[in-house]
Amino acid sequence: MISKKTKYALKALMALARNYSSQQPTQIADLAASERLPKKFLELILLDLKNEGLLVSKKGRGGGYRLARSPDLVPVGQVIRILEGTLSPLPCLSHRAYQKCEECLDEGTCAIRSVMKEVREATVRILDQTSLQNMLERAAATKPISFSI
Repeated sequence: MISKKTKYALKALMALARNYSSQQPTQIADLAASERLPKKFLELILLDLKNEGLLVSKKGRGGGYRLARSPDLVPVGQVIRILEGTLSPLPCLSHRAYQKCEECLDEGTCAIRSVMKEVREATVRILDQTSLQNMLERAAATKPISFSI
């Protein structure tokens, strides 16, 4: 499960992706209002993404944030790794933060690890092959759900 921080980051990045062609920065207050995100929390998230090179910012009048590169070049997996640290369901499967499971006698024969490795590989494949642009296209192709009373 992804954290609210990651979900908010993805929502903000999708909004910035929609505005990418204009190359105009978006102010945090406008982004927070349009995406219904808490402004102070969003400030911290955007700073993290800027520090990792996904965003560029401009200070002062007419300033704000914009994507550092085209939305089709920003994989969702990268965003999640930046904010969550790893895509692995078990520490013994992580490439970035490997830790041997204390209770495991042999990783090579561990059935839990074997199944979770398949889960990790499928997750990585999907998230690394899905860009912000792909998410925008999915959103555009999906009809909104309407609730009638």
